[in-house]
Amino acid sequence: MRIAGITIPENKRLEISLTAVYGIGRSLARKILDKSKVDYGKKPKDLTPEEENEIRKNVEAHKIEGDLKREVSSNIKRLKDIKSYRGSRHAKRLPSRGQRTKTNSRTLRGNVRKTMGTGRKKEDKK
Repeated sequence: MRIAGITIPENKRLEISLTAVYGIGRSLARKILDKSKVDYGKKPKDLTPEEENEIRKNVEAHKIEGDLKREVSSNIKRLKDIKSYRGSRHAKRLPSRGQRTKTNSRTLRGNVRKTMGTGRKKEDKK
């Protein structure tokens, strides 16, 4: 089963496998399945073509994949263009929501800084 150019995992529950699509989390997947009248625990390989089409129709009603990524990147670009504080934080690749940066923030800053310890070498025991 493919939705928006993404292959949905066949052996996982529908509730989980729909999250393979960018922009669909667990709660949105449940709403889509409720609207489509399909059981959460059903697997994609067990779906009938009618159920597949209903799910596909309900998924495409939401902003997903390329459109969503484009919108997010244009929002960030707008913040940079108006030179807002959040935009400057995005430009410097730092957290933009007030987190501390002395420690942590490895996700954005990268895992390049390692702690050193004392700097002394271990001596051989005689």
